[in-house]
Amino acid sequence: MEEKKKSGKPEDKPKVIIKTPYDFQRLKLEKLMKNPEKPVVIPAGSKEKKTPHVPEFVRNVMGSSAGAGSGEFHVYRHLRRKEYARQKHIQEKSEKELLDEEFERKIQESRQAFEDKTAKKRAKRMKKKQKMKNKPKKLKTGDEEKDNEDNSGDESKSEEENSDKDDDNERKDDKQEEEET
Repeated sequence: MEEKKKSGKPEDKPKVIIKTPYDFQRLKLEKLMKNPEKPVVIPAGSKEKKTPHVPEFVRNVMGSSAGAGSGEFHVYRHLRRKEYARQKHIQEKSEKELLDEEFERKIQESRQAFEDKTAKKRAKRMKKKQKMKNKPKKLKTGDEEKDNEDNSGDESKSEEENSDKDDDNERKDDKQEEEET
């Protein structure tokens, strides 16, 4: 008996009868929670509304007046409603495409601006690095080190002020570009 329980055959599992939607939901959740590491696939539903096909060539053309018979007027109204829905769908689709193109263009522009800014800063860093490499090294004595430390502190402060000014100027330029667009 114990061997059968360990084998894990489907016969060992109790059969569950689903009577309500609540039971169905509970079983689904229990199944999901048995293995939380397993990825859950959620299909993306298509939100695009499909409109019924409107014939391009209508053989029996009728007007909006109901003189010929009220039945024909209902047919006319139905075709007109379909046509309006089709044109509305086409218009919404074109607006969506325009918005998507505009969004993609803005993303490209911002990405390009970011890359340009990064390249400029990289060039500045490389230039500074080259300058430091080319600078001859001097052996310092005790008195010269103290003087250089005092001077280097002043220089670093002025460099920080200059970099702050550069950052402020870049922010102003970015704001002006955003206002222009």
